[in-house]
Amino acid sequence: MYINATLINLYNVCQRELWLHANGIRFEHTSDLVLEGKLIHEDSYPQRSEKYEEIELDGIKVDYYDAKSKVIHEIKKSNKVEKAHEWQVKYYLYVFEQNGIEGVTGLLEYPVLRKTHPVILSDLDREKIEAMKKDIEKIVSDENCPPLIQKSLCRNCSYFEFCYSKEVEE
Repeated sequence: MYINATLINLYNVCQRELWLHANGIRFEHTSDLVLEGKLIHEDSYPQRSEKYEEIELDGIKVDYYDAKSKVIHEIKKSNKVEKAHEWQVKYYLYVFEQNGIEGVTGLLEYPVLRKTHPVILSDLDREKIEAMKKDIEKIVSDENCPPLIQKSLCRNCSYFEFCYSKEVEE
């Protein structure tokens, strides 16, 4: 199975959404919040496209990589799921490392909040990523979708209506 950074992120947010996404059931295109995040990404640092490289490597797509300073920049709208964002960037660092690009660090940027958060990859993180990959493969290959979790962040999820709709049983 092909693991990408989105799956790592979703694994750390909601395993139900992970399963749905990986199995081709997607609603991101219907979400105003997802669109807002994309606009923030595009409009926050317009000069970056000229200065930094876009990198696609082994299932990841890093929009802003400063090759000179060896820094991956990841822009997010909100820090509500900051740990998931952090693991996404750690996965980027992991993939770079697996491809012989050493000494790379990450920077999570929240332009609306005017916050940044540095990200590094430790030996323990590498072990956790290996475990996550195995767990993701297990979750995605299961023929049953994981059960609904009820979290406050569900209200803003693009899968909300899907997960919370109830079918009438006859």
